Amino acid sequence: MLIHPNIDPVALDLGPMKIHWYGLMYIFGFLSAWLLGRIRANRADSGWDKQQVGDLVFYSALGVVLGGRIGYIFFYAFADFINSPLMLLKVWEGGMSFHGGLLGVALSMYLFARRYQKRFFDVADFIVPLVPLGYFAGRMGNFINGELWGRVADSGLPWAMIFPHVDQMPRHPSMLYQGLLEGLLLFVILWIYSAKPRPTMAVSAAFLIGMGIFRSINESFRQPDAHIGFLAFDWLTMGQLLSFPMIIGGAILMWLAYKPKLTFKQ
Repeated sequence: MLIHPNIDPVALDLGPMKIHWYGLMYIFGFLSAWLLGRIRANRADSGWDKQQVGDLVFYSALGVVLGGRIGYIFFYAFADFINSPLMLLKVWEGGMSFHGGLLGVALSMYLFARRYQKRFFDVADFIVPLVPLGYFAGRMGNFINGELWGRVADSGLPWAMIFPHVDQMPRHPSMLYQGLLEGLLLFVILWIYSAKPRPTMAVSAAFLIGMGIFRSINESFRQPDAHIGFLAFDWLTMGQLLSFPMIIGGAILMWLAYKPKLTFKQ
């Protein structure tokens, strides 16, 4: 059985300014997206240049931070926000919603597509393979902060972990599960899948389906937020409820991407 190492969330203390590990994870995520985006832009007939990649990452960074934080407040902590509106600004303390971030990025992609006169799904198909590594980094930030811990696990589970600031029960390190499945594994799947030309919307569909399925699986191990608990059946969580539309929407997009095109004989 393992014990959470209780890592100091402050990576560097500069007196009046403190640099948190959680913030550094976000920087890593944006930097990796920028570097990987430049690699994708160098592919033959990509239709992208380095300037566009930089601008897209900037737009997406704003969408992730604003959408993720607002989504967390709206979906998980609205009552706390009413009592303390300034909590919206305390991003370094954690509390970001993936689904809110997804909506924020979708809006940023729409604005980017309008500016550069690109189709929305051309932009989406380009950027979604870059997202999971940043998500992995974010979950490592959650692990450092000791948040998003899992449900009580069988004491015989070799990697069951005690989070002393929670209790003395062995728990699933669910933030690591999320980082590995929704982060590293999904990145590998999308990077390989997008390496060859695919129909428009197909890569975006694969992202939605993969992320929705992996999130639903991982929610089975994560301890629900105390102020929300289970929504129904003693197993349905808010994260799963928000993931179902992703799976359905992704399946529809995949069907539209690969459905036979109608042709008419003269």
